[in-house]
Order: sequence, then structure tokens, then C-alpha cells
Amino acid sequence: MKTVLTAAATAAACAMVRHQVEKPGFGERRWGRVCLRPMWNRSGAFGLPVAGRTLAVPSLLALGLVWCCRHNAPVSAGLVLGGGGSNLVERLRRGMVCDYLRVQKGPGPLGRYVYNLADLAIFAGALGLVLSSRRDG
Repeated sequence: MKTVLTAAATAAACAMVRHQVEKPGFGERRWGRVCLRPMWNRSGAFGLPVAGRTLAVPSLLALGLVWCCRHNAPVSAGLVLGGGGSNLVERLRRGMVCDYLRVQKGPGPLGRYVYNLADLAIFAGALGLVLSSRRDG
């Protein structure tokens, strides 16, 4: 139940933020090093040259694997499922995702890429799953 609730809350949060940044006239907002500016990503993660809808099958397989591994870290799995599901639905619906979060002058490659809340949820959840498996193994 924790996994389903976390996934639903994550997907809802992703949709709400995306709805706000996609509004006409949103423009760009800055808070120190953090910049919010909507940009459409038609390729894969980190700009990999893969068409958006091409990622549907591998994404579904990965989400299925996370679902099977949810018992050791249900909240972490929910973050991955909610964020991954949110990006997957957007890619299937539009063929692209709306990225909007950039850390300007971030360390290393952090400042070069634009993310969205779903990406951050996937990263945090995947990190939690890895740490959970290392602790249990």
C-alpha cells in the first residue's frame, strides 16, 4: 500500500508542477542557482538521441521490475513508479516530456542538464532501492 500511495502522490505532484510551468506566460523563474524554465525534451534521458515513444517498452519493463522489487523499499519503489509513470504517460501522450528545472553553475554535469520533478523522484527512488539492497545483501 505504501508503494501505491507514494507512486500516486508522486505522479500527482509531477502533474501539478508541470501544469503550472506549462501555463502561457510562465517564462522563467530564478531562486539563486535554481532556474525554472519549461523546455520540451523530445529525446531520451541526458539528450540521448532516442525518439520519445521508442522508450515506452523499455520503460514499462523497468517499471515492472521495480514493482517486483518493491518489498524491501516500498517508498523508494513508489517514487520510481510515480516519476517513471509520469514521464511515460507524457511521452506516450505527446512524444516528449516537459523539463523545467536547472541548477545553474552546478558541479560537474549537473548544470548542463534540465530536469523535472519526475526525474528527481526517479533518481531519489533508485538511490533508495540501491541502498536498501546493499543493506539487505
